[in-house]
Amino acid sequence: MKKNGNGMKRRALWAALGLAAAAAAAWAFWPRALEVEVGRVGTGRFEQTIHEDGRMRVVQRWTVSAPTQAELERPALKVGDAVAAGDVVASLVPAAPQMIDARTRGVLRERVGSADAALAAAEAQVGRADAALAQARLEAERATQLARDNFISASARDQARLALAAQQKALDAAEAQVRVSKHAAGEARAALARAEGSGGASARGRWQLRAPIAGRVTRLHHESATTVAPGAPLIEVADTTRLEAVIDVLSSDALRIPPGAAVQLAPGGGLAEVAAHVVRIEPVAFTKVSALGIEEQRVNVIAHADAGAAAPAALGDGFRVDATISLGAHDGVLLVPTAALVRDGTRWSVLVVADGRARRKHVEIVERNPQYAWVRNGVQAGDTVILYPGAGIDEGQRVRVRQ
Repeated sequence: MKKNGNGMKRRALWAALGLAAAAAAAWAFWPRALEVEVGRVGTGRFEQTIHEDGRMRVVQRWTVSAPTQAELERPALKVGDAVAAGDVVASLVPAAPQMIDARTRGVLRERVGSADAALAAAEAQVGRADAALAQARLEAERATQLARDNFISASARDQARLALAAQQKALDAAEAQVRVSKHAAGEARAALARAEGSGGASARGRWQLRAPIAGRVTRLHHESATTVAPGAPLIEVADTTRLEAVIDVLSSDALRIPPGAAVQLAPGGGLAEVAAHVVRIEPVAFTKVSALGIEEQRVNVIAHADAGAAAPAALGDGFRVDATISLGAHDGVLLVPTAALVRDGTRWSVLVVADGRARRKHVEIVERNPQYAWVRNGVQAGDTVILYPGAGIDEGQRVRVRQ
């Protein structure tokens, strides 16, 4: 009897140990509650927006160009310098002559000598004509006196007077030829002086170009002295206090933007947002390759700051901004965090936390933006939904809210 009692005790002990081991295994493999991040379903104002990058640019800019080929002196201005209307922004001097060879220089010098010889010959002709004129004047005076005393006929007197007039014209022609020879000699000397690059010639005839408006220098096309062609841009001046935002959006999104749509421009860097509005949507699209290598058709949307909401002084031409374009707003609608949406086949759904478990609810999305989705049916205000649900969370999964 005693032996049988000891056996029963051992069997009871082994049974207890087996039950404990089974309980431990069950506890180890029992599904544990997943820790999740949650959000709340609520009612409020839903605003449909488009978020894109933009850049600031001046509304108008003026480009000062070279009126003719010349040598640009080294600019004293730098980008960002303030200028007043009428200030000198660039100086031009005649361009340096082209280099010539010894043969051409010799030809030019001989041309100067030829011009000097022609001038000397013309001056000699003036002396000859002057002497002939003096003789003709004496003959005319003598013929007049003889005609008065009736020693010669009136026709002889008239011939003497006509000869005097002809000699006067010959003198005038000789003097005119002297002036022509002087101009030719001056032209030959100028050609020779230009070919030899006479010192100080470039200082004469300086052109000073002036700023058309008061503003700041936004671009220098040349930062050193150089030769410029006619019409070459030299410097840009703009009023940097008048800026506009250029926002490139998808062409499909541009069709949804109403005229005068409100825009919020966020410059970053701790600066306050700027309230603006759409003033123009350009009618021409362009192709742009996205960061994923996809070609997109995009359109420039131009926005101006609202009255009394000028852009901060720290902003400048070409600065980047984050733009939020408002397409419309609705009040008192049911809002679900966009991060809670899950694609379930052809429908959208959310995972609602109820009694410590995840329950799938299908919803109907009206509109959505990066923060919230406007939904109908499936959920109620105050419901707790799981944010960023992963593949490991499904219907009936035990969950625990992350603190």
